[in-house]
Amino acid sequence: MKKIFLVMLFVCLLLCGCGKKEQSKPQDDLAKIIERGKIIVGVRDDTMPFGYRDKDGNLTGFDIELSRIIAKNILGDESKITFVPVTASNRIMKLTSGEVDILVATMSITEQREQILNFSIPYYIAGQAILAKSSSKATGLLDFEDKRLIVVFGSTSERNLRTNVPDVEVLGFKTYKEAYNALKAGRADGIVADDTILLRYALNDSSVKLLPKRFSQEPYAVAFRKEAESASLTDRVDYIIDSLQDSGRLSKMLEKWKIK
Repeated sequence: MKKIFLVMLFVCLLLCGCGKKEQSKPQDDLAKIIERGKIIVGVRDDTMPFGYRDKDGNLTGFDIELSRIIAKNILGDESKITFVPVTASNRIMKLTSGEVDILVATMSITEQREQILNFSIPYYIAGQAILAKSSSKATGLLDFEDKRLIVVFGSTSERNLRTNVPDVEVLGFKTYKEAYNALKAGRADGIVADDTILLRYALNDSSVKLLPKRFSQEPYAVAFRKEAESASLTDRVDYIIDSLQDSGRLSKMLEKWKIK
C-alpha cells in the first residue's frame, strides 16, 4: 500500500507540474492584434471634427484618420480595423472590458484616469469653453454662478465646473447632440465642453456662440488598458504619434480637419 501511495503521489506531482508548464502568460496586446489581423478601436461618432458621421453615415474625422494610420503601421493595411462607437460615459468600460483594443475618442489625460488607464503621448491640446445663446451677455465661467450649465456624462467638464463655480446647477446628457438640443430648447444657459467639439455648433448655427475664454487644458491621447500587456502597444503608438509630429504630418492633419 505504501508503494501504491508513493506512485500515486508521484503521478499527481507530475500532472501538477505539467499543468503549470502549460499555463501561459497573458498575451501581449500588440501581439494579439497582429495575430488577429485587425485592430478594434473605440471612437466617437458625435464629436465633429474628431469623430463623426458624414452625410452617407460613414465614420470620418481626425481621430478616424489617426486610427487608420495606427492600423497601417501595425498591420500594413489601414482597412484592417473595426470601429466601435463609444460615448463619454461608456468608453472606459468598453476598453477595460476588452471590447476594444484602444480608444481614439477625444480622451483627455487626467490624474484620475491615469489611475486606471495608460495613455500615449498627447496628439492635441484642447481647452474647455462654453457654448451659449448668441443673446447671452456672459463672457466667462463666473458669469454662470447660480445658473444652469450642461455637461456630457463621462467628460472632465463636470469636475472642472464644480471646482470653479460651486453654485452652478449641472444638467447632464449622454451625447453632445442631446446637450445641444437641450440648449436650443432653453433648458440651460450654456454647454461646457472642449472648444474643438463646440466650435462646429457655433460655425453652423448663428443662434449660438462660443465664449472666448478657456478655463482648462485638455491633452487628447490614445488610451490603453492599464496592464503590463499593453506596454508594447503603447510604445508602438507613441512612436507613430511622435513620427507624425516630427514629419509635420500631424500639423497638416489638424489643418485638414480645421482644428488648428
